[in-house]
Amino acid sequence: MAGSSFGTHFKVTTWGESHGKGIGSVVDGCPAGVPLCEADIQTFLDRRKPGQSKFSTARKESDAVEILSGVFEGKTTGTPISLIVRNEDQRSRDYGEIASYYRPGHADYSFDEKYGFRDYRGGGRSSGRETIGRVAGGAVAAKALDMLGISFLTYARAIGPATISCSPGDLLAKDPADVREQIMSNPLYMPDDVAAERAQKFLTECMEQKNSAGGVIECIITGMPAGIGEPVFDKLDANLAKAIFSIGAVKGFEIGDGFASAASTGLCNNDSFEMRGGKVSVSTNHAGGVLGGVSSGAPIIFRAAVKPTPSIAAPQKTVSKSGKDIEISIHGRHDPVIVPRAVVVVESMAALTVLDLMMENMGARMESLQAFYHRPAR
Repeated sequence: MAGSSFGTHFKVTTWGESHGKGIGSVVDGCPAGVPLCEADIQTFLDRRKPGQSKFSTARKESDAVEILSGVFEGKTTGTPISLIVRNEDQRSRDYGEIASYYRPGHADYSFDEKYGFRDYRGGGRSSGRETIGRVAGGAVAAKALDMLGISFLTYARAIGPATISCSPGDLLAKDPADVREQIMSNPLYMPDDVAAERAQKFLTECMEQKNSAGGVIECIITGMPAGIGEPVFDKLDANLAKAIFSIGAVKGFEIGDGFASAASTGLCNNDSFEMRGGKVSVSTNHAGGVLGGVSSGAPIIFRAAVKPTPSIAAPQKTVSKSGKDIEISIHGRHDPVIVPRAVVVVESMAALTVLDLMMENMGARMESLQAFYHRPAR
């Protein structure tokens, strides 16, 4: 299988299957000297692990990470960092029946057409459990970015019809610690208690109907310097879009005003420049912090649309592998909504993207190389 690696300078390769012995990733290109321990990564993994509330799968996994290489005396060595999370609570028997038909909304049929066979135990590589490797790698990237003053605020903006009332600007105006505490205080990771309550009521109704829900995840990246991203194929927004779309349940991506900008005008959509504190700044941020594929220095704001969980217990029509029309009800342990556990996955993929492009940017100017190698300009 090709395509299991992401990044150029800071590269993460994920491996493993949902019901195999374990799952994990290899991080290559991490600079030496980043303070790193298993607890740093575990904090991220705990945000996506199952069994956090009645709105997530009942699969019981500690998702405990082990660092196998690349760290010595509490710091990265510059060599590949190998990370593993061992699977503990597989129930492959729950998926035996699935081998004979194609689940609606899943990759079963397309995998069969591509490879001629598939690992039907929870979806194999197409399972949401694959994201463990991404989150583990993203935790390493986030630790390095934190040393550069770059931070992330990621949360559920909407679940079903329940949408938070605050804008990114409203959240940025508050104390970041208070906002993060509010996000972490409810099982849906929403920075709005009223919206979270509405969402929980909606999800309870979905569960009673053996149905599921989708939603929107929003991410705000602050501390980004201007000038990150390449102007053609490696645009910052284009690479973010690829990173976020690589998450299995994501069906939409927009940055800044996104699709709303199509109904706007130039006078409204353009972000005027102004001097603020002796620096060039923008008075608004309709562009979401990216101009011409390069960061403007304003906060980067993007959103990901997440589809409803395809595994539902309600009857659905499908086709068997023998070519017969049948009706099925999917059993097993599944999330009624993917959004809350996907919040940290979105954040991790954003961190991987940003750090990779920042490392690429090191060669953009000759004076940067001269400063690094202590060579005077000629």
